[in-house]
Amino acid sequence: MPEYSELSVLIVDPNPGMRGNLHNMLSQSSITKIEYAVSSGTAIRQLGKKSFDIVLCEYDLGSGSGDNGQDGQQLLEDLRRHKLIAQWTIFIMLTSEGDYSKVISAAELTPTDYILKPFTVDALLQRIGRAVERRSVFMPVYDLMGLSNVRRAIALCIESETKHPRHAIEFARLRAEMHVASGELAEAGLIYQTILMQRPLGWAHLGLGRCQFGMQRYEEAQQTLENLVEHNPKFMAAYDLLAKTHEALGQTTIAKKILEDAVAISPHMVSRLRHLGEVALETGDVGVAEKAFKQVVAKAKYSEFRDPEDHVNLVKTLVKKGDAHQASGVIRDLERSMRSNANTEVCRAISSALLMELSGNQTGAASELSTAVNAVGMSRGLSTNLKVGLVHSCLKNKLDDQASELMINLMNETDSGISTDDAVGVFEKAGRHDLARSVGDQVTRQVEELLTDAADKRSQGDLRAAVDVLSIALRKTPGNVPLLTAATSAILKQLDDLGWESSLGERAGELLDRIRTLDATHPALDSLLQQYTATQRKYGISTTA
Repeated sequence: MPEYSELSVLIVDPNPGMRGNLHNMLSQSSITKIEYAVSSGTAIRQLGKKSFDIVLCEYDLGSGSGDNGQDGQQLLEDLRRHKLIAQWTIFIMLTSEGDYSKVISAAELTPTDYILKPFTVDALLQRIGRAVERRSVFMPVYDLMGLSNVRRAIALCIESETKHPRHAIEFARLRAEMHVASGELAEAGLIYQTILMQRPLGWAHLGLGRCQFGMQRYEEAQQTLENLVEHNPKFMAAYDLLAKTHEALGQTTIAKKILEDAVAISPHMVSRLRHLGEVALETGDVGVAEKAFKQVVAKAKYSEFRDPEDHVNLVKTLVKKGDAHQASGVIRDLERSMRSNANTEVCRAISSALLMELSGNQTGAASELSTAVNAVGMSRGLSTNLKVGLVHSCLKNKLDDQASELMINLMNETDSGISTDDAVGVFEKAGRHDLARSVGDQVTRQVEELLTDAADKRSQGDLRAAVDVLSIALRKTPGNVPLLTAATSAILKQLDDLGWESSLGERAGELLDRIRTLDATHPALDSLLQQYTATQRKYGISTTA
């Protein structure tokens, strides 16, 4: 029998008898480092403090734990989304659940394995042994990934594909995922296409679709994903990305239908229900939106990661329906159940403002919106959509200063994705050309200051800092051609002097494409293209030039 005494295991099960049985089974394989969690909440708290080699998780976590409505699938979703378990963690789902849709929900979250109860000691230990053996093969790559040494990890995957032919496709998959995480979508797409030439694997089709979507090749992504759904109608993640693809193409009604079909097959994924609610609300289907958001709020009720924005979405839907009574109840639930959340006050105030607008109390609505704006500064991780919605509400209620302040702060946030054009568009759409011009002028001044700062850093030889500053400026005005040429020049200078970096090289190529699209006759374009090709050749990078 293999020696597993060094393995640590977390058993997540509300039933003390089952916990005892599992403990005895594990002991027969010399596994003694065993801890317990009786619910998803206690499991999350324990996993937040320390890592475990193996998580054995009961699917039905409601029995006697108080976590009614929370299950193993939602726990796994929380753990993956919030990165509370490492990539090497072995997660095994234990279930006697006969409901087909729930089994599909668990399967789409790709636990390491799942075992149907009842099972024998030998069956459990065989599954653990298989998972441990596989993990040992991949652990050197996981270690490099943990050290953020992505280049070496990718190289080791290539070596391992030859060394471990049995796991070659899995190493290729891991390599592709690292390219995706590094923003190298073209490289990842080629890997997925190579895999598909060998075997028609669903995850490879999905990976290719994600790369095509990320490169904004939406028609290609649509074709890839429709083909995947046609041949594998239970591959649920394909529905989610296909819906996003139709949204990107402006086809929200089709996106809603796709999500409804997916929820009918697999009705327990919170993120999918949330997406359906958002799309339904956008298309004006209040009934579907209400049903979806109510399920989101109910299913997330016992999660450690409840999001008060879900309550805002539900209130927004109920207000659109004209149901003030239910909306008031949702706000009360928000205040009562999520007092300690840093985002609750913002969400409560926005929801209350919506309700007051419904009743015609414009003064009260404006007061609540002012409270919401003030509370944004104390919040953590609010979505860009919610903040943009708050800007719209401020404009509607003539809170011009608050709207401008919010939008300027949004443009200064690294991950907001809001550019000057986006901000100006919001104000122009509201008929406020004066505010659009004012915000545009402020951003222009900021960009000029950043250009000066970047030039100073470059003259001092701090090339990386210059590139960082210009990247910040580009987020504000991605269509500014003089800024694009300055940023491209700085990146090429860094690559030439400090060495080739794949992600930075790809970024230079993207900026050159953007310059060509915006101004194909720009006098600096040919020189920058020649410099780009020369730098590629200098470092032996393949080029068709």
